[in-house]
Amino acid sequence: MKIRIGFGPGVLAPSGDPAFFGPFVDDLERLGFDSLWLSERAAGPLPDPVAAIAFAAGRTTRLKLGTSVMVLPGRNPALLAKQLASLDALSGGRFLPAFGLGVADATEQQAFGVARGERSPWFEEALPLLRRFWTGEPVFHHGRFEYDGLALAVTPTQQPLSVWLGGAAPGELRRVGRLGDGWLASFCTPESVAADRPVIEQAAAAAEREIDPEHFGAMVLYSMTPLDPAFAEMLASRRPGTKPDEIVPVGVDAIRERLQAFTEVGFSKLVLVPVTPPGNWTAELTDLSALLTLQT
Repeated sequence: MKIRIGFGPGVLAPSGDPAFFGPFVDDLERLGFDSLWLSERAAGPLPDPVAAIAFAAGRTTRLKLGTSVMVLPGRNPALLAKQLASLDALSGGRFLPAFGLGVADATEQQAFGVARGERSPWFEEALPLLRRFWTGEPVFHHGRFEYDGLALAVTPTQQPLSVWLGGAAPGELRRVGRLGDGWLASFCTPESVAADRPVIEQAAAAAEREIDPEHFGAMVLYSMTPLDPAFAEMLASRRPGTKPDEIVPVGVDAIRERLQAFTEVGFSKLVLVPVTPPGNWTAELTDLSALLTLQT
């Protein structure tokens, strides 16, 4: 099992600040992190993930580049397929798409223009269309979207381009099994993902599919300082019955133990995500790079 450790700034990445983002990307490449993962909040203080990934691709040669996660409902499948195929081709096959329904927030839903109840049907129809467009073959489809032999001339370097999905609810886990190539869990513990993984694998088997055993990953929240009480309370509401420090390890030693625990239950793609802004990003990334010895 190949262990890969990436980094995602989560909701802490300042939007449109090259004084931060350029050196931050350079540090990830220089220190040997496997990948950079960028979240999406249309109304939040984050850069657009596709634009930021394109910026990062132009500064790096090795770093993989992922979305954690990109909202699919509200986007035109043909145009999105062209955009992401171009990104993968121009980055030399380093793009890692991960999709979700979007957060349950009225402002975000307004930005994407899809009612909460319509997000899942949109997702279910759009994702298979992306894969069809990425083959370069003509697409014929009649439903929410109408295509009569539309073909894209630009296709991804990676064939096939693996699609990872987020989610934790039973229906979301079953969707990973039916439609996804991998699962990127969040707000989780090694115990919770070990319990949820069979739901995905059973859904995949029922759909006559198989998820690559190395395509199970997790966003590992962490802090270098004691958790803020308000944040700890929010975590408790997200995962009732789970202590906040079971979700967010504090300090490098605790983070190392948590990463090891995830690998012991078969999760090999791990993304570190800070819950508090580092006082110095370069110094914190340098400290965390000591954990990369887990990579094999």
